Amino acid sequence: MQNSGRQSRRITAAQVAEAAGVSRSAVSRAFTAGAYLDRAKREKILKVAQELGYRPNALAAGLQAAGRSDLVAIVTGDLVNHYDAEILARLVQSLRGLGKWPVVLGGHEDLREEDVLGVLGYPLDALVLRGGSVAESVALHCAKLNIPMILSGRVMSAPGVDCVCCDNARGAAMAVRALVARGRRKLGYLGGVPHLSSDQDRRTGFETALAEEGLSPAVLAHADYSFEGGYAAARDLLAGGAEIDGLFCANDAMALGVMAAARQEGGLSIPEDLSIIGFDDISMAAWPGFDLTTVRNDMDETVSQILRLLSARLEAPGKDNEVAWIEPELILRGTH
Repeated sequence: MQNSGRQSRRITAAQVAEAAGVSRSAVSRAFTAGAYLDRAKREKILKVAQELGYRPNALAAGLQAAGRSDLVAIVTGDLVNHYDAEILARLVQSLRGLGKWPVVLGGHEDLREEDVLGVLGYPLDALVLRGGSVAESVALHCAKLNIPMILSGRVMSAPGVDCVCCDNARGAAMAVRALVARGRRKLGYLGGVPHLSSDQDRRTGFETALAEEGLSPAVLAHADYSFEGGYAAARDLLAGGAEIDGLFCANDAMALGVMAAARQEGGLSIPEDLSIIGFDDISMAAWPGFDLTTVRNDMDETVSQILRLLSARLEAPGKDNEVAWIEPELILRGTH
């Protein structure tokens, strides 16, 4: 009686070859685009393979045919950050469109270095790293293994590492000038994780632009890049009697949390009592209930530049490192 249960072992190319009465190499050629094989023999092999439920090892086939696995590891940070979540979805979709197989690692802020290094044991075509504090050590290991690396969200100099980064300082300066143009003079900054370069650059841009306007920061505070963190920070500022009439937030999620707290906890009107500007331009920023003025960190352009740098590096592994700067854009809505 034929066993109708699930096979305990995967059918191999050798089993297909035996059942079809051909060589193992003939089976390999039957599943390799462009490889020469008699038409009748190819059709017979494909028919037998289908009957047996055989599926070729795409990874091995790619390595054998082109020396590439088409595997691209994406190491991302905390997906509570809506920007990271949105850009990850676009990057995965775009890589699949190029025939690559994305392998996603992370999704939380406390990603350990050994977790990242573990994925380097696979035959990767490249690794895309979204910012983070493990960049330098990972870059050195990638260089030793000849694995191209694209660093998104910060800039560093290391062999074989190309970078895509928004001009964060310039974007922060745009926000300051927009607030000052509205007559705001008591400006505060709500940053995210202080050790991240993006937060450092945005704070530097904020303070530099304020100094150019002859002003000093009224408040410098930090949260965790989340809506809840922004809400809690704003509640604390209100409870402490902070005197501010404008607030620049290092990302949109915190800005939306600040808006909610200002209205619900402080009874403030936005922007009449408090002007707020965010950073990133996530999808929710444009929702009618928020209508958040923000600095756009263009996601589509970031993904486009990652793909361009990846393709260029795969074609010319020894080329000079490149930094692709993403120009920020001030998106004027209703909160400033």
